[in-house]
Amino acid sequence: MQKDLLDWFDQNKRLLPWRVERTPYRTWISEIMLQQTRVETVIPYFLRWMEKFPDIAALAESDEQTVLKCWEGLGYYHRARSLHHTAITINQTMDGIFPSDPKVMQKLPGIGRYTAGAIASIGFGIPAAALDGNIRRIYSRTGDISLPQRTSECEKILWNMAEELLDPDRPGDYNEALMDLGNAVCTSTNPHCESCPITSFCLAYRNHTVAIRPVQTAVKSIPHYQVAAAVIRKAEDNQPDRYLLAQRPAKGLLGNLWEFPGGKIEADETVQECLQREIREELDTTVTIREPFGTYRHAYTHFRVTLQAFLCDINGQIPRPVEAQAIAWAAADELDRFPMGKIDRLISERIKNI
Repeated sequence: MQKDLLDWFDQNKRLLPWRVERTPYRTWISEIMLQQTRVETVIPYFLRWMEKFPDIAALAESDEQTVLKCWEGLGYYHRARSLHHTAITINQTMDGIFPSDPKVMQKLPGIGRYTAGAIASIGFGIPAAALDGNIRRIYSRTGDISLPQRTSECEKILWNMAEELLDPDRPGDYNEALMDLGNAVCTSTNPHCESCPITSFCLAYRNHTVAIRPVQTAVKSIPHYQVAAAVIRKAEDNQPDRYLLAQRPAKGLLGNLWEFPGGKIEADETVQECLQREIREELDTTVTIREPFGTYRHAYTHFRVTLQAFLCDINGQIPRPVEAQAIAWAAADELDRFPMGKIDRLISERIKNI
């Protein structure tokens, strides 16, 4: 199986920017970016990242807000924070040299068993198994595994397969070959078995069970939250209008990013009541709610959001950060400096077009 797969890879491998110059650092950045994100989306972000942070030292010496701004739009912002924290750790405790031992890697923020195996095999050429979504699907089919994905028993079988089948001479190429095969041939729907180089080793192909492998666990319904946000505007004589931004807490969703203050609408309150409550809790002040400023929708991994924004004026004492980490007043042409989530960036773009 290894030879057939690698022969196919040598003829069909994708030309990707992190493969042009393979280093542990570039492999690490690409693997973190590729978590739950499509290759086509990652490519421009990877290229910009390498221009901004070409090595561990450059990343470690940067401030977190710059890192988050460079990451903006990729989502799952904990990944960017983990990259920054890991770079600082490596710079301070490992002389700036990325560790080659997968077990040591797994002690660093944001690096699990799969990522450590990918970095070790691709970045260092060390025989280490890797198991991402594409590889899981391929092994589930080649082994015709009838157990639901992500169960402990299924995980054990898949990792054993990954370790036993790994090519010891070309471990990085082997793992990347599986990734490419899963992307182009052994796809989740409508797989191209007729052009697969390893069908002779595939039990699901032999047993006509490819369409039902891997076995998925039951999908839970995704909650849908209604949210309100205040676009608080301050007008000054002979000065451009300024808008209030609040920095989210360091931990949790969109940690350390900036937003237009607001929050989830509770079952027993109106949108306006929600806004007044949230502004009071976050900023210790009150607002006068003016006209609507758009409705925005976004889907996260585990929930969906519909956000209603309203232009508002401060109606009470000077706002101060209570639940927010910090606040800032920014003119329309200054909003791009602040790293934000997708919905808040859409609001800021609308402000710039007023």
